[in-house]
Order: sequence, then structure tokens, then C-alpha cells
Amino acid sequence: MISHNLKATKEQIIDDLNGIMSDLQRKMMRVLLNYLDELNRHIRELDDDIDRFMKPEEKQAVEAVQDIPWIGKTSAQAIISVIGTDMERFPTDGNIASWAGLCPGNNESANKRRPGKTRKGNVLLRDTLVVCAHSAVKNKNCYFSAQFARISVHRGKKRAYVAMAHSMLIAIYHIIRDGVVFKDLGADYYNQFNRGREINVYLKKLKALGWEAPVGAA
Repeated sequence: MISHNLKATKEQIIDDLNGIMSDLQRKMMRVLLNYLDELNRHIRELDDDIDRFMKPEEKQAVEAVQDIPWIGKTSAQAIISVIGTDMERFPTDGNIASWAGLCPGNNESANKRRPGKTRKGNVLLRDTLVVCAHSAVKNKNCYFSAQFARISVHRGKKRAYVAMAHSMLIAIYHIIRDGVVFKDLGADYYNQFNRGREINVYLKKLKALGWEAPVGAA
């Protein structure tokens, strides 16, 4: 898209973009493109090897995890390679979150929560889920994006991404263990959750201004 603020015509801009490449620059471009083609070929070969070595139940788990729209096949394979398909070794979703290093440390006292760091866990699993979280936050109409917006305001973007990764792992745990299908809670989840509290806050403000609710009003 070309900005309307530019004085040059569309034809002039396109002509300028064509430019002139020297013989050396053309050779460098060919070398780089050939190198990229070679890397892509190796990646495809390794993907095929992974598919051949995966057990049927692992392939099924990979497909199920991809029900979460922001988790692609490569990420799903990496996740299953780490956590496996036997969720019996994790009695609860809290156990797998703690094992993965995506559960904040227990740092609460007298109903006050102090800043806590996540425990050390599997680096591959953590990094893969955080990358998926970065993809999810781009969709403004999903629960994860709403979660990111809510947490990042008070605790920063890094912790918000870790919190999203934690939520994704919990979803994956139940998808594999219980055989459920992923269902996005929606971007307005927190609004619905806090609606009653917000109504009470507004009612208190109105009462402070001298307004009284009608008798028998809900």
C-alpha cells in the first residue's frame, strides 16, 4: 500500500524500487536463495523422520493439540515430545504446570501476594509455549489476548506471556487426558466474570451521591 501523502506517482515509486543490482549482488542473492532452499529441504526431511518415529498415540495427541489454533504441527510435536501422552503421572493440571516450570512459586502470606518467580522447568517446552502465546496475542478476539491485556498492565508483558503459556499447557493437559475439544472462552470472558462486581461498585457510587435503589429492585 502506498501512502497518499507521497508526492511521487505510483509509477515513479515502482520504477525506483526496481533499482540496479550489480553482478556481485546477483550472485550473493543466488547463493542465499540456494542456502534457504537447502535448509527448507533439511527441515522437510527431519519432519518426515519425526513422523516415522512417532507412535500412533503420539500422532493422535499432536493432532488433538492443534485444536488450539495458535499451536502448529511443529510446536505440537515439540510439546508432545516433552510431556508425552500418559497424563496419569500428573494427578492434576497444577502438577504438570509445576513440573514444566510454568507455575509461579508459592509466595503468599496473610492474603497478600508478593512477586514470585517461576520454577525451573523444561526449556524446550517453556519456549515453545511462549512462542505460541506470542501468536495468540495477535488475535484480539480470543481469551488468550484478553488474558495478556489484563495481566500485562500490572505485571508486565514477559509475565503475561508466561501466564498465557501456563493457560495453554493446562488446556493441552485436559485435551490429552480427558479427550476434550479445545473451546476458546472468548475475549469478553473477564468482562462477564467481573460484571457483578462492577455493578456493585457503580451502585455504591450512586448511593454515595444520594441515589437510592427503588424498593423491590433487583
